[in-house]
Amino acid sequence: MTIADWCMLAAVLLYLLTLAPIKPLGWRDFNNRAPRDPAFYATPVRARVLGAHNNGIETFPFFAVAILLAEFKGGSQPVVDGLAVGFIAARLAFVGAYIGDWPTTRTLLWNLGFALNVAIFVSPIVWRS
Repeated sequence: MTIADWCMLAAVLLYLLTLAPIKPLGWRDFNNRAPRDPAFYATPVRARVLGAHNNGIETFPFFAVAILLAEFKGGSQPVVDGLAVGFIAARLAFVGAYIGDWPTTRTLLWNLGFALNVAIFVSPIVWRS
């Protein structure tokens, strides 16, 4: 397994762990019988956490497909690995900016993550093994 492959797992864990802490921290308001109750996510911080979580789910498919295609099509593995690590770093910063309510920074980090995904996707054309 490559570093990029492990980054796919990291991306999944990141979006799961983004949401996980607010449930036990808000135990008085959280009802496990209705885990998606919009009322629980009505506070600004919880809404931002949910937004960061949902965005992680939305960005994952392109990230995973880009890595798999780059590896299958003979892209340079060190390049793909480096770009994948950069994506995870950008996503970590994105989650922090989203929860911290820094919308401009969040948008810039989202765009950086997207650019890294595009770079992974086209890497077999630009950087061959």
